[in-house]
Formats: sequence, structure tokens, C-alpha cells
Amino acid sequence: MRVLLTDGSGLTARQTAGQLADAGHVVEVLSPDPVCLARFTRKVRGVRRVPSFGADPFGWLEAALSICRAAEADVLFPTQEQAAVLSAGQAAVARAGVRTIVPSFAALSAVQDKVSAFGTLKTLGLPQPETVVLTDPADVSAWDRFPVFMKLPIGTATTGVRLIRDSSQLPVMIAQARAAGAFEDGGVVAQAPVAGQLAMIQSVFAAGELVAFHACRRVREGASGGASHKRSLDLPAAREHLAVLGRRLAWHGALSADAILGPDGPAYIDVNPRLVEPANARLAGVDLVTPMLELACGGTASVQPPGRPDVSTHQLLLAVLGAAQHTGRRMPALTEVLAAARHRGEYRGSIEELTPARSDLRAAIPVGVAVLAVTARPSAWRWFSSGSVSGYSLTPQGWRQIVTRAAAGPLVS
Repeated sequence: MRVLLTDGSGLTARQTAGQLADAGHVVEVLSPDPVCLARFTRKVRGVRRVPSFGADPFGWLEAALSICRAAEADVLFPTQEQAAVLSAGQAAVARAGVRTIVPSFAALSAVQDKVSAFGTLKTLGLPQPETVVLTDPADVSAWDRFPVFMKLPIGTATTGVRLIRDSSQLPVMIAQARAAGAFEDGGVVAQAPVAGQLAMIQSVFAAGELVAFHACRRVREGASGGASHKRSLDLPAAREHLAVLGRRLAWHGALSADAILGPDGPAYIDVNPRLVEPANARLAGVDLVTPMLELACGGTASVQPPGRPDVSTHQLLLAVLGAAQHTGRRMPALTEVLAAARHRGEYRGSIEELTPARSDLRAAIPVGVAVLAVTARPSAWRWFSSGSVSGYSLTPQGWRQIVTRAAAGPLVS
């Protein structure tokens, strides 16, 4: 089967491409960046250029559908925030003869932005940290409970999330919120911190029925809040919570969430209406990718059993960049590479999920470039992280365009 991924810059796309290629599929990716992460693997046959998604979601959609037809792709597989415009434009996608797998736009809108996600979880009685929506700049200015996480409605990969430690940081938060139009989009979410470890939770639904579920713990934080090291978890409470959410929304496709594992169980801090980094799940025995492909093609997907707990995986690229970010020094990046090569420390018994160079030598290039860059200048980690996110992130302006066009009626391709 010929599969075209909606993104080639992100970690999810890179991992998904590897799983699809290993299953015998021909994989290509869409990206505005010709040297995106997915370029550096033999698992991807080609990178097709498209406009930047965040700046022009409908220009991206038009280009994507045109490329799908020209490439005779069997499936346009959503691996990032492009799921939002595919959901809004399902009629146009169907008219173009393109198969994909996304939820209804009503369902996606219930969790796409952080204000709506908070309201949806609250309505369903699913646990969250203490949370307030601040609808006016004066409300933000008057806030007096610190520390607090303040979140803009739309933001990808921790962008738009700021830890506010005291009142002196509030003016910057207000300026950022004004610039993003947050008060017009519902307000700023103020959320109390919760002590505990971060769990990454992933699921796939078929018309509201949970068919695949996985959870893993972030053992160590890499660059920009990403998980450089993970360990799979048995988390039945989260499975039930996600089942409730997916059932109520009649969800179709991938649905992910982040939760803090506190003393009272999981408390949800983010919901992502898409697939997120499926490699740890696959290595633990849960295939999140194949059910999505089956459903996209109009087939059925049988319910998968739970995965194995305590399966350790890592992403050396994130560890290298994270070492530079967190220490501001050159040597820690080299220390990470040596520990990985010798299988020591947190790399003992752990499997590389992003750049498995042993079976794909080209995959080592991004890690090598990152090591050279951050050992020359530790602040270079920003270039790698920001460049990746900018290739697929949904901007507040882009989300407004999608909502406005969806409200006007079905799109015409």
C-alpha cells in the first residue's frame, strides 16, 4: 500500500514511517522543509513539498490532496496537527477520492483547544488539576496563586504554556495572550501544578469504540518537554477514562492525552486529537498504526489486548538536545552518546525508538549533526526544536481559519 504521511518533521511521523515501512508499505511524507527529519531514513521513499501548514491550512490541504491524486496514494495518514483541517474538510477529502482517518469536526473541536478540552473533561467528570479559565486580561493581572501554569488555547509541543512563578511574570503572559488573540478565543487556562510523573496516553477508536490503548511514563525529559526516555505502564484507570471520552465524542481515529500520575491517580493536563509517538507502544505489543490504516481503508479493527509494562525506550536525538538545553554546556551531549553506545545508565535495556542506526545508517545523521552543533554552541538546540515544530504546528490564526470555514459549510475541493 502507498501511504502518504501528513508531516515529515515531527517525532510521530518519523516513528510511524518506520512502522509502516517495516510492514511492507511504501511511505512518503509531506513537508515544507526538504531536509525534514523523515528525509534521514531509508524507510521513507520521498519528501513531497507543501506550503507551511500553520500559516495556511487550506493551502496545505489543497496541495496535499493534489499530491495524493498525482502519487496515487492509497491513504493520507495524519501524524500531526493537520488532522484538524482534514477533519474540517472531510467532504472535500472524500470528493478528491482520498482516504484518511480523522474524527468528526464536532468531536475534534471539543478537545482541540485547551479551553474546550478543559470544559469537555469537566463535563465528563474526568480528573484534572485545579483549573480556572481567565477570560479577561484583568483576571490574569489579578492572579495571586503561584506557581501556576498558564496556557493559551492553541499551542503545539509546549508552545503557549508558561510556568508563572510570581506576579512579575504576569505582564509578559498578558502580552503573549493578547498577541495570540487568546482572549477572543476563550481566554487563558490557569492550572495548578500537580506533583507526580508525566504519563503519555495513546488510543485508537473506531466510531467511539476503543480498539487500541497504551500508556507510558516519561522517565526523563528531553528537549522542549519531550520524552527522551520512556517506560510502558499498566494504567487501567486511564484506559477507562479515555474510553469514556472517546465513547461520548464518538471518536474515530487516534486520540492522545498527557496526565500527571499523582497520589489520587491520573490528572489530565492536555488532550491531543491525533497520534503521538507510537514506537514505545509497538515495542510493548500495542500496534496503534495498523488499526488506523485499516479504518482509513474502510475496514474493521479488532480490539487489542493491553501491552507489556516496563518496556524501556529512548530517543537519543532528544536526549542530546535536552542535555544542551538543560545544562547550557557542551560535554553533556557527548556523555549521552557514550552512555547510549555503551548501553549504560538509563540506556541499559532500552531500545532506540526514533533513529535506530543499526538497521538504518542514514538515521544516525540527525544525531551526529545535533552533537556537532550543540558541542560547538549549546544554544543550537533551539534551532532543531523550533524548526521541527514550525513544520507542523497549528497556529491560533490557522485554527480560526479552520473554524470559520467549517462553520460556513462543507468545503469544495
